[in-house]
Amino acid sequence: MTPLILLPTDIREIDGYVWHGAIDTYLKAVTLVGATPVLLPSLGDTLDLPAILSRVDGVLLTGARSNVHPERFGEAPSEQHEPYDLDRDATTLKLIPLAIEKGVPLLAICRGFQELNVALGGTLVAEAQERPGSLDHRAPTGIPNDDRFKLAHEIDFEADSKLAELVGARCIHVNSVHRQALGELSPRLAVEGRAPDGTIEAVRVKDATAFAIGVQWHPEYWAATDPASGAIFRAFADAARKRAERILPLAAE
Repeated sequence: MTPLILLPTDIREIDGYVWHGAIDTYLKAVTLVGATPVLLPSLGDTLDLPAILSRVDGVLLTGARSNVHPERFGEAPSEQHEPYDLDRDATTLKLIPLAIEKGVPLLAICRGFQELNVALGGTLVAEAQERPGSLDHRAPTGIPNDDRFKLAHEIDFEADSKLAELVGARCIHVNSVHRQALGELSPRLAVEGRAPDGTIEAVRVKDATAFAIGVQWHPEYWAATDPASGAIFRAFADAARKRAERILPLAAE
């Protein structure tokens, strides 16, 4: 069974055209675990999201250069929050609660991790490195991506962490390429793991009936070589495959 994984797209303006796209490291990580990526254009209210979710087996919320617009969590916009992608916000912030409600497996990465918290009522911190005692979670610019996405710091999992069971470790090394971080945590989310400075780096949706995990780092980049990264994607694909096996008989009727 090959599950279909839905990836909301980023918006880019190139040569006078509006493009909807996704970074290929996410697409390759999906195919690596035996699933098929399907791109969802970020067209907001024009999309019939319930119908779309009935035809896919998982949702992968990717990272992006853009940030969730602060008005989505009750703050005034500023240069610290830029750049934005309003079309993606209009799509993902409605998609997320619907996917959880319908039991569609969900993996949220980086921007997607932040979208998950905002969609469920949480807030974000614009410049995490400016907090007293915080690590600088940003990556250097102008260097090769293998260096930019190198495993940079540890994550310690909570005592009741489901993610720790999944990866088979209480502590793992992850990469760190983000400016923003979770602020007030959604009441629907449980903390799964933290960075050494206390930054929340992994969460799960407490009331979800299916796989619903968010991580601040980028497991897609090392899914083929890093055991923990690969384990996360395999578990997500397994959950999507189980959904596909359940809904296929219904589709054939």
